[in-house]
Amino acid sequence: MKKVSGLTTFLLIIGLLFAPILTLAAPIDEVRQVIEENYKGELPTNLMELSSIDAIIEQLDPYSTYFTKEEFKRYTDSINNTTTGIGVVIEEHEMGIQVVSTFEGTAAMEAGIESGDIIISIDGTSTEKMSVQQASTLITGKADTKVNIEVLKSTGQKKTYILTRKNFSVPVVTHKLLNEGVGYIGVNSFSEDGASLVISAKEELARKGATSYILDLRNNGGGFVKTAEELIGLFPNSPYAYMLMMKNQVGLVESIPQKALFPKDTKVLVNGYSASASEMTAAALLDQKSAKLYGQKTYGKGSMQSFYPLTDGSYLKLTIAEFAGPKGSSVNKTGVKPQVVTEEGMELEKAHLDAILENYQTYKKMPAIKNVMTNKQFTITFSKTIQLNDKERVELIKLGETEGTPVTIEQKSAKQLKVIPKAALERGAAYLLLIHPTFQSNKDTKMEKGAYVEVTVQP
Repeated sequence: MKKVSGLTTFLLIIGLLFAPILTLAAPIDEVRQVIEENYKGELPTNLMELSSIDAIIEQLDPYSTYFTKEEFKRYTDSINNTTTGIGVVIEEHEMGIQVVSTFEGTAAMEAGIESGDIIISIDGTSTEKMSVQQASTLITGKADTKVNIEVLKSTGQKKTYILTRKNFSVPVVTHKLLNEGVGYIGVNSFSEDGASLVISAKEELARKGATSYILDLRNNGGGFVKTAEELIGLFPNSPYAYMLMMKNQVGLVESIPQKALFPKDTKVLVNGYSASASEMTAAALLDQKSAKLYGQKTYGKGSMQSFYPLTDGSYLKLTIAEFAGPKGSSVNKTGVKPQVVTEEGMELEKAHLDAILENYQTYKKMPAIKNVMTNKQFTITFSKTIQLNDKERVELIKLGETEGTPVTIEQKSAKQLKVIPKAALERGAAYLLLIHPTFQSNKDTKMEKGAYVEVTVQP
C-alpha cells in the first residue's frame, strides 16, 4: 500500500484542503475546472452547459457546496465553536437539516431542541436538500435578532420555535477527574488547536491523579482532519490515521506522533452523531487496537472535502476523496461500530464502570440491582457473623461523576449490614457499590475478597 505524504493533507478540514487553481475568466469556469480534475464522484454529463454555480452544485453530492466570502468565515468560526446563533451542531439529512447536538446556555437548548430533531424550515425556507452551509447562513446572524425554526421531533410532531440569536463560544475541550482516578476529556469539535487542548487537559488531569482516561467524541461533527491525525498520534500503536481514496490515488496517511501517549486502556465514546473526523479517529483506533470504543455506530460520513479559493474571494467546497480505517474498515455510509455497544445515553457510565473495575479485578460481582427507588438502602449479607468497627469501607459511586455518594453503615443482624446513602439517589442514574475486603468476623477472620454491585435507579 502506497503511503500518502502528510503534506498532502496538511490543511484538510473535515477533509478540507485549500488548493491553488488556475486563474480563469470567471468563477464558474474555475469551478468547472476544479470539478473535472478533482471531484470524487460521477461527473455531471452537462457540466459545461450549466449556466450557474448553483446549478452545478445541485448535480453533485450533498457535501459539495459553494461559499461566499462571508459564508466561509461563518463556517470556519463554527468549527472553532465561536459564532452568533442559536447554538446547534447540524448535519445534512434526507428530510432536511438534522440537529447533532446543542450547547448549554444557548437558545436552542433552552427552547428544548434536542439531538436528532430535524429542522425542516428556517424563516419559512424549506431545508430539504439544503447544505449545512446554506442552513448555517440562515440560522446565524446578528446578536439579538430572531429566527423562526420549524422542527420535526422524533415523535413525529412538528414544532415551531422563535429563537433569539446571541454570541456564544463553546469550549472545544472540557475535562474533569471522575471517581477512582479516571480522567474525562470531552471534545466538542476538531478545531485547529483541538489536539493541543486535549494534551493540556490530559496533563492537568494527570497532575490531579488520573491514572486512566475516557475521551468523549459523542455528538462531535468533525472539523480539521489534521487535528484528527494529531489525536490519533496520542494513542499507542497508531502509526496510521486513515486510508485515503482519491480520484487517482489510494494510500495510507500517517498519524502525527505525540510525545506523551494515552494509556492503552483508554476508552473512547462515540454515538450516532459522531461524524467525519470523529469517525476517522474512531476507525483508526479500532483498526489498530489502540483503544476501546463505547457507544453506538457512528454517523457514516467517510467522505472528504477540499476548499478551493476562487478569484472573487468565494470558495468551492468539493468532495475529493473517501476515507476508511488504516486496515480498510469501511466508514462512508456504514459508520464505525464500537467494540462495546451501550444503551444510548449510558456510554460514559459504562466506560467509567469498566475503568474502575480494572482496579478491582479480584472483586466478586454480585447480582445487579435495577430500577431501585431514590431512597434505597442496601443490605449486605455475609457468609459469617461479622463485627462492625471503624475500619470497614463501603463506597457508593455515581458513575460518570467526580464525587461519590456518602453512606453510613449500620449493623442489621449478625451477618448483615445496612448501607444508608446520606442523600437521595438521582433518578435514572447508575451507581457502583464497592464492598472493600476490610470486614472481619467475630473470630477475626478477614474477608478474603471484595465485592461489587451495579445499581440503576428508576427513571
